[in-house]
Amino acid sequence: MGQWGRWGVTVLLAIAIPVSAGMLSNASTPASSAITSHYGTAGLERVQRWQALITRLKGQSVTAQLAGVNDFFNQLGFVDDVNIWHQEDYWATPIEFLGVGRGDCEDFALAKYLTLLELGVPDDQMRLHYVKYVPYDQFHMVLSWAATPQQMPVLLDNINKTIAPATSRRDLIPIYSFNGSSLWTSTASGQEAPVGSSSHLSRWEDWQVRVRNGAMQSP
Repeated sequence: MGQWGRWGVTVLLAIAIPVSAGMLSNASTPASSAITSHYGTAGLERVQRWQALITRLKGQSVTAQLAGVNDFFNQLGFVDDVNIWHQEDYWATPIEFLGVGRGDCEDFALAKYLTLLELGVPDDQMRLHYVKYVPYDQFHMVLSWAATPQQMPVLLDNINKTIAPATSRRDLIPIYSFNGSSLWTSTASGQEAPVGSSSHLSRWEDWQVRVRNGAMQSP
């Protein structure tokens, strides 16, 4: 069946993560003056373009929303966390990501995820996937969407910028996936297995709290 043959299709027992996606969709947006103070006028303009994108895409088909959100964020630059936040692994909120105008793979995937939530895409249709990017032998994060658990998901990625079915991405090996309520791991056969604890995703919980509170960190 191949390494992606069952990816995102078999839904097994999941572990609840305390902060729900519904709380994320009611996130606090910092004042324009605060954004400018942290990231300058260019950062504020990027945030305003994001807000305009959400307004424009509301009510459109999911296909149009996926394409619009993927294209919008993929215009930003890729830079490692240590070169922006002086930390090995920092999950920036969308405001922080847009504010500095660059980020790593988690920042791209998380920003796309939250934006699609804002547009009304159900959380249970999306997953954030940690994968191994085979050409560079490094860890990577992508966002997936599938209308039903039986449908093969499509990927939103900042490396391969074309939205494509997971089965076409032979360069990625799935490790685990999660969304606003659940956590799964991927086995060598491509099946999914339940995770005994969500403590491994402390950065995810912290990210949700910072998004909800409108927190901002300066680079």
